[in-house]
Amino acid sequence: MLVVRLERIIVQVPVSRDRLDVAGWFDRPGPLELEIGVGKGGFLLRRARKNPAGNFLGIEWANKYLRYAADRMARWGVDNVRLLRTDARHFVTHNLSPACLAAIHVFHPDPWPKRRHHKRRLFQPPFVAAAAEALTAGGLLYVQTDHTEYFEAIRNLLAARPDLVPADNDIEPAEAPRTNYEIKYRREGRPIYRIAVRKRG
Repeated sequence: MLVVRLERIIVQVPVSRDRLDVAGWFDRPGPLELEIGVGKGGFLLRRARKNPAGNFLGIEWANKYLRYAADRMARWGVDNVRLLRTDARHFVTHNLSPACLAAIHVFHPDPWPKRRHHKRRLFQPPFVAAAAEALTAGGLLYVQTDHTEYFEAIRNLLAARPDLVPADNDIEPAEAPRTNYEIKYRREGRPIYRIAVRKRG
C-alpha cells in the first residue's frame, strides 16, 4: 500500500483575499471536488478511493478531526486528497477561482438554530453566490442536513439563483450513509433532508 505523508495531505492556507491555485496542490490534473466539514473523513476517503482520477479537497475547522482525517488518508495511501483548516466561508468567497470545482458537498452544516445566530450560518447569499461562481458548468452542489428550518432556508437560497437548477436525480440513495452524523441521526430516527443543484451549462 502506498504510504502518504501527512505533510502532503494537510495544506497550509494563507489568510488572504487572494485567489489561490488550488489545482496546483495536486500531482496531476483532474476534476476537483470540495467537501466542507470533513469531520473524520469517511465520505472523502470513500469518494477519493472510488474516483482515483479525481482530486478532492476537504475543509475542517476542528483541528483534532482534521488530523484524524489526514491520518486516515495517509494510512489508506490516498494521494488525491488535500485537507485544510480554514474558515470555509472565507475560503469559498475569497480564495477559489471561478469555475474550478466539479462539485461541492456540505453535510450537516451547523444550523445555528437561534434566530440571533442565523448570521453565523454558512449558507448566506454571498456564500451561495461564491459557491455558484466556483462551480464549473454542470458542477454539482449537494447539501444534506437534519434541521428542517435550515433546510428550507437553504432550499430558498438555492432556488433564488437562476444559474442553479434542481438536480434531484444526482442525490445518492439514502441507504448509503455519508457521515457519522447521518449514521447517528438515522439510528435516532431523525429525518434527513437532501438537496442537489447543478450550475447551468
